[in-house]
Amino acid sequence: MGKSLNPSKRQKLIAHYDHRHLQEQPLIPGLPDHVAELCLSRVHPSLLYSVCRSWRRLIYCPFFPPFPSLYAFFSSSDNEIQLLSFDPMSSRWETVPPPPNPLRLLVHHPSFLCRNLPVQSISVSGNLVLLAATAPNFNPALSRPLIFSPLSRSWSLGPPMETPRRWCAAGASGPTVYVASGIGSNFSTDVARSLEKWDLGEEDEMDDFRWKKMRQLKDGRFSTDAIDAVGWRRKLCMVNVAKQGILYDAANDIWEQMPEGMVGGWRGPVAAMDEEVLYAVDEGKGLLTRYNQDGDNWEVIMEVESLRGACQMAAAGGRLCVICGDGEILVIDVVAAPPKFWAVQRPAELEPLAVHILPRLSRLDFLLPTVS
Repeated sequence: MGKSLNPSKRQKLIAHYDHRHLQEQPLIPGLPDHVAELCLSRVHPSLLYSVCRSWRRLIYCPFFPPFPSLYAFFSSSDNEIQLLSFDPMSSRWETVPPPPNPLRLLVHHPSFLCRNLPVQSISVSGNLVLLAATAPNFNPALSRPLIFSPLSRSWSLGPPMETPRRWCAAGASGPTVYVASGIGSNFSTDVARSLEKWDLGEEDEMDDFRWKKMRQLKDGRFSTDAIDAVGWRRKLCMVNVAKQGILYDAANDIWEQMPEGMVGGWRGPVAAMDEEVLYAVDEGKGLLTRYNQDGDNWEVIMEVESLRGACQMAAAGGRLCVICGDGEILVIDVVAAPPKFWAVQRPAELEPLAVHILPRLSRLDFLLPTVS
C-alpha cells in the first residue's frame, strides 16, 4: 500500500532501530530477529499489538509491513490547520509532525458563512500530498505541493507549479498527480482550461522533477469549485457543482464524455477502491452506492442516516472513511457481508476538512504525544 523507502534510507532506519534494541530479548526465542520478523509479518497487527511490548514496537518500525490508518486535516475556529492520524490499534488520534513552515491557510471567512474555503489534498503512492488552498490574502496558498511520508515521518516539497491555483480539480492515477482548471491570483482562461501532471515515480530523476502540461479542457466549466478528480481504471472522473461530468483518459491523453448513468448517480462524495471500484454517497438520501460499468448504473449497498450531508470520502484496504454532514467521521467495511460501519470520535473542538487512508506512522520511539 505504501511507497517503499529507498535502500539508503531503509538501511539507516534499520541500523538505528537495531542499535536501540541490541540489549532487548529476541522477538521469538530461538530465532534470529530477521526470521522472526518474517514469521510475525503474517500475523494481524492487532494480535501483535496485544501480546507484548516488543511485538507492539515491531509493528511501528519503518521496515515492518505497515497497516492502514486514518489521516485527517482538521481546522479550529481560529483557522489553525492540523494533520492528525488515528491509530486503529490504540484507538487514539496522534499528532503528525508539522511541516517545516507553518501552514497559513484560510478556511473560515465571514464572506463564506455557509461553507469552508477548500483545502485540497490527495493520497498517492502511500504519501499525502497537499496541493491547493487559499492564503489569508485570497491568493493561492501553495506555489508547490507539500508531501508527507508516513513511513519516514517527514515532509518534502514537490516541483514548483507554473501557475499556483485554488478551486481546482485534483487527483491521482497510479503514482501520477494531476491538477486541472482552477483559479490563480486572478481568473485566466488558460488556467481554467489547463491540465498538468507530476509523476512521483520519477521524482528521483531531476529532469522529470517538474509538472508537464497535458491536453487542455475545451472550456473553463470546472474552475468554479474544488473538485475531486477520482482515479478509476486509468481515467480521472470529474463532476462539477453543476453536475456536468467528464473523463480524462490518462493513458491516451484525451478527454471523454462521462457516461450518462455515471454522472446521474454522482450525488455526493465519490472514491475509488484501488482505482477499480467506484463508491458514492447520495448525500441527500444517505445512500451508499457502487458503480456498475456494464449497466452504467449505481447499485445501492446500504442506507445510513449519518451519511446525509456527507462531504468527502476516502477508500483503501476494503474500507471507506466518510466525513458526514455533522462532522462525524464514519468508517464502512465494504468487504464484510453485510457491510459494517462505525463512527470514529473526532478530537474536541476540531472540524474535519479531509480524510485519507495511508500507511500508519512509523515510530522509532513507541510512546508519542496524543490528543484526546
